This record gives sequence, structure tokens and C-alpha cells, in this order.
Amino acid sequence: MKTIKLLAIACISAITFASCSDDENPTPTNEEEVITTMTVTLTPTSGTPIVLKTQDLDGDGPTAPTVTVSGNLLANTTYNGVILLENETESPAENITTEVAAEADEHQLFYTATGISPTFTYTGATDSMGNPVGITFSVATGVSGTGTITVTLRHEPNKSATGVSNGDITNAGGETDIEATFNVTVVDPV
Repeated sequence: MKTIKLLAIACISAITFASCSDDENPTPTNEEEVITTMTVTLTPTSGTPIVLKTQDLDGDGPTAPTVTVSGNLLANTTYNGVILLENETESPAENITTEVAAEADEHQLFYTATGISPTFTYTGATDSMGNPVGITFSVATGVSGTGTITVTLRHEPNKSATGVSNGDITNAGGETDIEATFNVTVVDPV
């Protein structure tokens, strides 16, 4: 009986010791932004803007993102692009683009294409070291065809790595905050 009492006291002591913490000031974690919606607006010098949009209101939930493209891009045309990132789980929707701009040193958008041959060029604001952020950009479409455009927002990329400041994601590292692939068609103007 005495052994059972000692064993019970030892177990209670172990549980109490394990559940207590002397860390009164835990290190705060920097939570990543919640981004449910990415809207890419491509505006030609004359003509109708094309909007590429992905929306995923349940994040990693069972419903797939809704991805839309409002029309065809024109071949051999330059479009001015701008990104809008939002958290639509908030009401009203929270504009995450302003956070990305405010934390420019820690973010960069990348643009890649497959099946078509557009040329992407960073425009607009840069970070404190003169590296691009990519919220605004231009894209020259090249010849007609079908393919995809992928837009990726990286958190804490290595902006000094080879090619990164020119938009090459290969050596960027960091973590992907959001990535979306859009099916696009580039057509010859009529």
C-alpha cells in the first residue's frame, strides 16, 4: 500500500512539473498573412484590361480554388500589371498588398510562363536595397499561343541570390505565401 501511495505522489509530481512553465514571456511568432484572393489586372495601352483571379475562401479545405481569366491576351502587346492580394475571410476584406509593400524587404512576386513566351519586367516600388517587390510589372506577350502564367509570392526570399532580382525564382528560397497558375490564350489582334 505504501508503494502505491509513493507511486501516486511521484506521478502527480511528474504531471505537475511537466505542465508548468517558467516562461512568462514566450517569444511571439510572426504569423504569415492569410491570402484568400489574388487578382492580377493586366491593362494594355489601349483596349480592355484582362483580369486573372484566384479565390480560395477555405484555404486548405476541401473546396478547390476558383480560378478565372476574363479574356484572351493580344499577341505582341505590352500590358501594365498590378496585383491585389486580399484576405476575404475578414469583413470588409483585408488588403494584404499593403502589408506586402510595407514589408518589401521580406517579399517578392515572381512571374513565370509555360507554353507561351511573354517577357515580364518589374516596375514600381523596390525594397530598401533597391530590389524589386513585383506588385506592379509589365508583360510583353510575344507571339500567339496557349499556355500558363504562374504568379508566386515568396516570403523572405534570398534577393541577393543569382537571378532573383531579375525575376528568376530558381534560387529564391523562402516560403511561398500564395501561388496561382492561370490558363491563358494569346491571340493575334484582328
